Amino acid sequence: MAPKSNDKPVELTASTTKPKDSKKKTKSKGGESDIVEEENALSEEDRALKERLETCISTLLNTANESSVTIPIRLTALNVICDELKSATSSMTSVPKPLKFLRPKYDVLKEYYGGLLAEKEMGEEDLVLRARLADVLAVLAMTLGKHDERESLKFKLQSSKDYKTLATLNPTTSLSSNLGSWGHEFVRSLAGEIGQEYNSRILAGSDPDTDEPFADLLGMVDEIVPFNIAHNAEAEAVDLLIEVQRLKKILDLNEGVDEKNYRRICLYLIKTADFMSDPDDYAEVLETAYELFRKQNQYFDALRIALRMGNEEAIPELFSQCTSDKLMTKQMCLLLARQRINYVVESTDDGDEDTLNEIIGNENLSEEFLKVAQDLDVMDAKTPEDIYKSHLAETGGFSRRKDAGGAVVDSARANLASTYVNAFVNAGFGQDKLMTPDNDWLYKNKDHGMMAASASLGLIQLWNVEEGLAQIDKFLYSSEEYVKAGAALAVGILSSGVRNDADPTIALLDEHINGDSHIMKCAACTGLGIAYAGSAREDVMELILPLVEQENSGPTTMLEVSLAGLALGMIYVGKCDDAVGGTIVQRLMEATDEELDHSHAKFLCLGLGLLFLGRMEKAEAMLEALRTIEHKISKLAVVVLETCAYAGSGNVLKVQEMLHQCAEHLEEDAEHQMAAVIGIGLITMGEEVGAEMALRSFEHLLHYCELPVKRAVPLALGVLNISNPDFSVIDQLSRLSHDPDAEISQNAIMAMGLVSAGTNNSRVAGLMRQLSEFYSKEAGHVFCVRIAQAMLHMGKGLMTLAPMHSDRLITSGPALGGVLTLLFSCMDLKNTLLDKTHYLLYYLTCAMNPRMLITVNEDLSWRPVTVRVGQAVETVGQAGKPKTITGFQTHTTPVLISTLERAELGTEEVLSVSSVLEGIVIVKDNPDYEVPEST
Repeated sequence: MAPKSNDKPVELTASTTKPKDSKKKTKSKGGESDIVEEENALSEEDRALKERLETCISTLLNTANESSVTIPIRLTALNVICDELKSATSSMTSVPKPLKFLRPKYDVLKEYYGGLLAEKEMGEEDLVLRARLADVLAVLAMTLGKHDERESLKFKLQSSKDYKTLATLNPTTSLSSNLGSWGHEFVRSLAGEIGQEYNSRILAGSDPDTDEPFADLLGMVDEIVPFNIAHNAEAEAVDLLIEVQRLKKILDLNEGVDEKNYRRICLYLIKTADFMSDPDDYAEVLETAYELFRKQNQYFDALRIALRMGNEEAIPELFSQCTSDKLMTKQMCLLLARQRINYVVESTDDGDEDTLNEIIGNENLSEEFLKVAQDLDVMDAKTPEDIYKSHLAETGGFSRRKDAGGAVVDSARANLASTYVNAFVNAGFGQDKLMTPDNDWLYKNKDHGMMAASASLGLIQLWNVEEGLAQIDKFLYSSEEYVKAGAALAVGILSSGVRNDADPTIALLDEHINGDSHIMKCAACTGLGIAYAGSAREDVMELILPLVEQENSGPTTMLEVSLAGLALGMIYVGKCDDAVGGTIVQRLMEATDEELDHSHAKFLCLGLGLLFLGRMEKAEAMLEALRTIEHKISKLAVVVLETCAYAGSGNVLKVQEMLHQCAEHLEEDAEHQMAAVIGIGLITMGEEVGAEMALRSFEHLLHYCELPVKRAVPLALGVLNISNPDFSVIDQLSRLSHDPDAEISQNAIMAMGLVSAGTNNSRVAGLMRQLSEFYSKEAGHVFCVRIAQAMLHMGKGLMTLAPMHSDRLITSGPALGGVLTLLFSCMDLKNTLLDKTHYLLYYLTCAMNPRMLITVNEDLSWRPVTVRVGQAVETVGQAGKPKTITGFQTHTTPVLISTLERAELGTEEVLSVSSVLEGIVIVKDNPDYEVPEST
């Protein structure tokens, strides 16, 4: 039926358009002629489409009640409308034509549909008509419906109900809602409305844990999710499932998630986890990614997720499932070794558990590191003077004396600085020019300086337990108490992260822990804390716990208690152990005010914080216990525990709480504020958006807060950029290093060392030389500059302190613990590093790791291959196969990789077992590789 001539579709007039006549422009004033001209503006094709649609609408509505217009005829008319809507294409700048022509009829169609809904008795054809009409209205409502009323969803739900009724009436029917046929934009709009409807039902009192109140919505979700995944819109599928709190449904999809798209889905899930404020949601997102990897037999990636969650119980399960792929098993062992996980492979089918345990125990780390050093030709030992480069100073007089100190700097302090520089620069190389040739240097120091010097042997021989012990052994029986203490500490440093069958550390330090000498107890505690960091060994805990529990009063006792608490925190980092936590809290509660006022009491709080590192809400019970302490240290302990628990989580609410702590203007008793500032950096590290926001907050703190808060800002900047000398951060720290307040400038210097650690960054090296000259008369500042220089050139540029690895997915607890120990020492430099406990610097050993990429065969022998190394690029949610690095250079392994860099294979000849090219990577021949024919 054609539309009647007196119909006036005035709504179609586009008042802003100046209609063109074929011969000349005309301006009309009457409404009738406007419509005529509007119709004239349409092309023949568009006019025909418009007339066809209007004919179909009038047939459907049958306003004249003509008996000849039966249901099948109406249905045919409606099908024409459906087909036109489905086949119409749209561009970014124009609405699909059928949608444009049907808009004026929306209200009429709605009214007609309301009449159909009111009918009680309906036949099969009537139901089909009503369902199809609801589909059309749902599409029109996408642009015309009121946003709050979710009309599009309501129509679609009604049509789904009708299709279900049809299926029960006629099981053979092929009719269905077929959501996807209406196009992506419609599915996307519907998904948005489903999320809104779901939330409104929860607010109305529905229980989100049961499916009944949401059955209709979930039915639609079950259609949308497979459609999205099949059409490369995995991110939208995941978003919808998170919106309706049914993420686990993605695991039940029989089709959809396959070897082509599981990586994109998992990558999106991992990045989404950073934005989950609720710990349960956070865990669910990561668990889903873990299960998806496991289903695809990607056990290495599943292990990465398990370590990110701190779920070490999953390790045996993954190893038991990965029995067929020996190379994957070895690669997983290499990851556990990097993370310092104390896991023992019990037995394997082919009896190579000893090899796997050697890999996990890092027994070959020293050998691989030295091979890289030889390959890069940096084996020659360096002296402190090679690092200071005093001859480059603008005025050389102050530093060309033998001791490389300033005119006022006492020789002992200068020698102590040289000891540390020598140890850190030659770390892991097994040779230097001060300690290994003879013992002269040892006796150029006194008391604690001698201790640091003999302990430095452990760092020089780092990871090489056999040879290192041979060199250190003679000092263990020295008549000098301090030399003996240093040797005990050296034994611990030497074994950092290395598991040896003989277990020499506990055997040699056992007697000293239980001895009478104060300095030996301190050294043995620190040595055990460094050697067994992250191992959660009960036998070590039983040795150290009595030291924390001792009740003798006195300044030396509290130092022992604090260092023992810190060591326990390092050994059980992130393990939430009740025995250790309970003992430390008990000791804090029972301590006298005098003991809690001790300069090192904060390390007891740090030990407790490390126990819950990254464990979020699991620290709640301990927080409540700490709040009952009636000393000012209670505030510090609460802040430290809370920030450690949420380290790396990016939790915005916790950052706000810490900023709130800093808002109070305090001149003294403000240690908790300093911890809060460091805590902001700690919480936001590893999460880019949060880290950027934190940098802006630090600017405000520097402008508006009191001195204690300002003093901690450089340290917080250091946490955010460990071993990553970002230009703007170095610039900021360089300005702060000239601050009139001595503590701010000292902290800024130490932070510069931390930010540039192991990079040999020439710009920072130049700034350090200027600072050593600028502060030539300040003994404390010169010492800080020397330590910063030691960190900058650490391991001759082959090491990093960065706690985040495996493409910045996993945070190493022992590494972060070692860095935090340094930062907490910097909160009170004059009583720690500038006094007698400078040996706390050796805790950095736990964070020191080679920053190399080595490719090896299945027998772990070197296999040099071509790799591209460049700046890492974010590829989450991007279509196709985007480039993961930019500005790359091509190298042959072994190659050094800095914190924000990423590597990828530069040849198709081999395949890597690991999905992330970092550390030691096993490669295998590519069976599909074809050698290019030479022309």
